[in-house]
Amino acid sequence: MVNAMSKTVQIAIDGPAGAGKSTISKLLAKELGYVYIDTGAMYRAVGLKVLRCGYSSKDAEAAEQVLKTLDIDIRPSAGAQKVFLDGEDVSELIRTPEVSIAASDVSAIPAVRLAMVELQRNLAASRNVIMDGRDIGTYVLPNADIKIFLTASPEDRALRRYRELIEKNVKADYDEVLNDMLYRDKNDSTRAMAPLCAAPDADIIDTTGNALEKSVEILREHIETRLKNVL
Repeated sequence: MVNAMSKTVQIAIDGPAGAGKSTISKLLAKELGYVYIDTGAMYRAVGLKVLRCGYSSKDAEAAEQVLKTLDIDIRPSAGAQKVFLDGEDVSELIRTPEVSIAASDVSAIPAVRLAMVELQRNLAASRNVIMDGRDIGTYVLPNADIKIFLTASPEDRALRRYRELIEKNVKADYDEVLNDMLYRDKNDSTRAMAPLCAAPDADIIDTTGNALEKSVEILREHIETRLKNVL
């Protein structure tokens, strides 16, 4: 646990889909006493809303219309984070492969990104936060105190996601998950606005082959070392 401090600290953790950013960030935030903000969940909620309205997730005009009535709320719950869309708890619904693809599509739409970034910056303005996503250190919080780019091989990331879905009793096929992962990697890294990439001052950490506990240990030690120079 980090002691009380006179300044707020922003920790940005970026990386491709399935790198373990959300899981690791949640655990680290709890240990450090920070607020965890899952930006990917926000885009997933937008993607879910677009699909529910019967639109293509690549339809920019439709997405802009959805934004006009969109209500996203993130609430802490028993050490976790619950995502509410228009008052409904959609924390599990936004983790399906279909919504994952939709989230990647809508995140490439400028109007969606601008709306979500404004919300994310407001959430991080007055508290110690760990925020994870695709462009936190490069675009959302360019002045973050600590920046980490977390990655792993596509095959390793796909296997993790596949196992996660199976554990949640969600029907999944490994090859399909891998293809979705590769699709999202290409989509996220080639979009025109704030593409996925490591910030020049980010520390790159590859967790390929690591168990979750090992990855958490590596990042915890890294962050604790960096905090000594920040506080």
